[in-house]
Amino acid sequence: MTQNKPKILIIYKSSTGFTKKYAGLLAEKLDCRAINFKNIRSVSLSSYDMLFFGTRAHAGSIDGLKRFRKILKQTGSRQLFRSLFVTGAVPAAEKDAIQQLWQNNLTESERTYLPHFYLPAGLCYEKMSFTDRIMMKGLFFMMKRKKDKTAKDLELEKQIAHSFDISSEEYLKPVIECVLGLIWPADKKE
Repeated sequence: MTQNKPKILIIYKSSTGFTKKYAGLLAEKLDCRAINFKNIRSVSLSSYDMLFFGTRAHAGSIDGLKRFRKILKQTGSRQLFRSLFVTGAVPAAEKDAIQQLWQNNLTESERTYLPHFYLPAGLCYEKMSFTDRIMMKGLFFMMKRKKDKTAKDLELEKQIAHSFDISSEEYLKPVIECVLGLIWPADKKE
């Protein structure tokens, strides 16, 4: 039995390019379309079988998720939302911080049923908004003045001093495996 591949749309919200990069790589691997969140109203979401949303972690929040949920509700497309990926400057090893991000931003139901992935990306001061640059520099100077720094504090201070890129196609492997499982569940493969 041959199954038809579902029509997939990746919607991304990117301010410094990391989420756009990951969305492009994912679209290439899955042979599907990726669009900027700014253009979401220009497509008929209901003409797709699955929607994936990619965005950034920003000041402890998942940027644009509330607005994305609202658009899904307005268009009657909530059931099409099948996976979420979030990019950020926190290294993958910071499991507690990543878990806190999910806890603070996803409903209990979403944490249970919506596959969600954190993709380490980096910081790009050159492409950040003025407000974000000021926030990050404020954090840097606050860390610089802090007394009795822990090893984590020293690492954070070093990390946010300059732009950096820790993104890697390797981080997409679990996302791709998950999506392929959604497309062709094991019990339906032949």
